Amino acid sequence: MKQIFSCCAILIFLFACNNKNNTIANNKKIITQYFEHFNQHDFKKMADLYAENASFKDPSLDSGIQIQTKQQIIAKYTQLASLFPDLTDQIIQLYPSGENHIIVEFISKGTGPDKIKFSLPICTIFTIENGLITKDFTYFDNFDESTSTK
Repeated sequence: MKQIFSCCAILIFLFACNNKNNTIANNKKIITQYFEHFNQHDFKKMADLYAENASFKDPSLDSGIQIQTKQQIIAKYTQLASLFPDLTDQIIQLYPSGENHIIVEFISKGTGPDKIKFSLPICTIFTIENGLITKDFTYFDNFDESTSTK
């Protein structure tokens, strides 16, 4: 009886570990797709990776946590791309944190209307639940003059 219990415990443990690894792998895939859609400026596909009402913390929005719909996400990034038509993000590193979070370190690059190029280091913490991004907490120094070059 003790051996059966031990075997069952081991199987449950292995199943749980495998399930956690699958969740993390799926979450990394979602975030990789997010950046692919962003770099293609396909903001509809990018917004489809979010829950209908996602929480955002972002220096470009009002302070605190803001709820954004998919339509608001599309509008925000469409406007951003109109200001910076060559805008792209380059992932430096993905850091899974538990089953529901992916931290992404990346560099955002583009050229402004004044022809000044910028390179901005950014860090975003994504929360993913049931295969959709529910939180997008982004951090960057939006006062750093050294990010732009002529």
